[in-house]
Amino acid sequence: MPMLTVVIQAGGQSSRMGVDKALKPFLGRPLIQRVADRMKLIADEIIVTTNQPAGYEFLRLRLVPDLKPGRGALGGLYTAVASASFPLVAVAACDMPFASLAFFEGACEIMNREGVDVVIAKTDEGYEPLHALYRRETCLPAIEAAISADQWKVISWFPQVKARILTPGEVKSFDPSGLCFWNLNTPEEFIEAEQRARQANDQTI
Repeated sequence: MPMLTVVIQAGGQSSRMGVDKALKPFLGRPLIQRVADRMKLIADEIIVTTNQPAGYEFLRLRLVPDLKPGRGALGGLYTAVASASFPLVAVAACDMPFASLAFFEGACEIMNREGVDVVIAKTDEGYEPLHALYRRETCLPAIEAAISADQWKVISWFPQVKARILTPGEVKSFDPSGLCFWNLNTPEEFIEAEQRARQANDQTI
C-alpha cells in the first residue's frame, strides 16, 4: 500500500463557535488533538494546514500556511495536497471528532485496487471533500488548473480525474455510526458530540 499523508485542515473562522473550535477542549483535550491522535494510527505523516501556526505548535506536527491565500476551500485543498510528502493524501477537518480510521483504510484499499484518483462520499449534504482521500500525483495538477481557471467550487476539478463516489452501503460499512462527516459548528453541537462519544465509549482515540 502506498504511504499515506494525513492533512488536518484548521483554517476555518469558527464564527458560530465564538472561539477557535480546533483548540476548544473536547473530553479534556483540544479537539484538533483528538483528531490528530486518531489519525496517527494510520498516517506515515501528519500535517496541519493553518495560517495561525503559533496556536498549534503544541501538537509538534508540521504546520503549513495557505499556499493560495484568498482562494477559499479549493485553495485549502490545494495546500493540503501540495504539502503532502506521500502519494496518498487523506484530508480531515479539525472539527470532525469522529474522523474515521476505517473510512480512510477502506478508501486506501479502493484507491489501490481500482486505480482511482479520489475516493469520496456523497451524502444528503453533498460531497464530503474534507473527509476524503486523494492521489497527489493526479489531483495536484487538476486542482492547480482549476484555480488558474478561476474556479471556486472545491470539486470543480473532478471531471479531470477518476473520482470514485462511495455508495451509501460502503460508507456505512466503514462508518456504522454515521458520524464521521459531522463537523462541529456551535457550542450545542460540541456538547452533543461529547455526549455521543461518552455513550459510545469513544473517548481515548
